[in-house]
Amino acid sequence: MNDLTKSILYEDPDIVVINKPSGLVVHSDGRTKEDTVVDWVKEKYPEAMSVGEPIELKNGASIERPGIVHRIDRETSGILVIAKTEVGFDCLKAQFQNREIEKVYHLFAHGLVKEDRGSITRPIGKSSSDFRKWSAQRGAKGEMRDALTYFEVLKRSPELNVSFVEAKPKTGRTHQIRVHFQALQHPVIGDNLYAGGKGKLLGFERTALHARRIAFSNVSGEKIVVEAPYPEDFERAIAMLS
Repeated sequence: MNDLTKSILYEDPDIVVINKPSGLVVHSDGRTKEDTVVDWVKEKYPEAMSVGEPIELKNGASIERPGIVHRIDRETSGILVIAKTEVGFDCLKAQFQNREIEKVYHLFAHGLVKEDRGSITRPIGKSSSDFRKWSAQRGAKGEMRDALTYFEVLKRSPELNVSFVEAKPKTGRTHQIRVHFQALQHPVIGDNLYAGGKGKLLGFERTALHARRIAFSNVSGEKIVVEAPYPEDFERAIAMLS
């Protein structure tokens, strides 16, 4: 089992924030057996076993996910906030629902994003071509849900034809940043699902997306800002751009 104790970035009696490594899934999908963040939570914080809400699967099965208030994708590295107590869970859940939590992601995108900063307001639905994918483009099906992502270009490399971008999703749709940047024709480098066939640049062997920073209020009402250091692949890629 992954011991994430050294990945802890912030902790108080109710909440813990970790720097999740790429490749680690947050909780089980009910189909495969593998290490998850939840396994570590159960061992490190047994008092959190009853905290939170399970996911109900279509087949009627239920997946326990103690302490989990939000998710980041398997290949995404960086900030993950976990509730240790029910009061911590309720505090965080209310802030997520009211969009009061500020999340900041850093990513490397294919191509040169034209605008220095802007917003992507395309609603997101299911892809008509692949059941695993979501889409913010014409032809998406099912319920189209509002989605908003602010972005700012941190650096461009005309030589490498890539952009280093900061993204701030104001809504929390599945795959939102990945889907929105694909819709801009600048998919995230290394993203097998949304940038297929574009090649893996800058040495990335995974989706080049890192949850860099988060700001929230703890149970006492104190404003907490946490930043996750870059993993090695991000450090290397940033050096290549400079």
